[in-house]
Amino acid sequence: MSKAYDRVRWDFLQAVLSKYGFPDNLIRLIMNCVTTVSYENKVRVLDGVKVSYSSWVKLFLLHARGYKVLHHIDGTPAQAKTDAKLDEWQEIDAHVLQWIYGTLSDDLLERVLEDASTAQAAWDRVKNIFTNNKGARAAALENEFSTLKLESMPSLEAYCQRHKVLATQLKDVDAAVTESRLVLELVHGVAQIL
Repeated sequence: MSKAYDRVRWDFLQAVLSKYGFPDNLIRLIMNCVTTVSYENKVRVLDGVKVSYSSWVKLFLLHARGYKVLHHIDGTPAQAKTDAKLDEWQEIDAHVLQWIYGTLSDDLLERVLEDASTAQAAWDRVKNIFTNNKGARAAALENEFSTLKLESMPSLEAYCQRHKVLATQLKDVDAAVTESRLVLELVHGVAQIL
């Protein structure tokens, strides 16, 4: 079944937006959104287990830079309330905020979602979840890293991947695992089965 949306000429849409006086950066953002695949398919859903915070940040920053909206989450001050471009800034900020919310697991979304938030404020709340309380988080991750058993995993590949994810998460809380220790943990787990 074909829909009218499937037959839109993107150059026509861009010309109409320009003709009606939409700002260039908003037109660019809209065109990026409608001419590319879903944003959520590019930045994986952050759950802290399958997708680590550091991986999510790297992907999110890459796409924010590509869409030229990095200034909404990098600490750049928001537009002044008296600025003529405030409405435009708020509209783009709402899109970035939707992207942040759309790439969080349900559990994280419940912890981060707030009324009348900016993208920067939501970005900071996500960051705080993963970077505050580093000592306790490092201890819990270290315990899982050290006690993970191959027989508790569905496959050897899953076992190795989980160790790698835990090593990345430990690095995020300033408790980096050396490569030699990672290899020793993996070998030790395999040796227990043999």
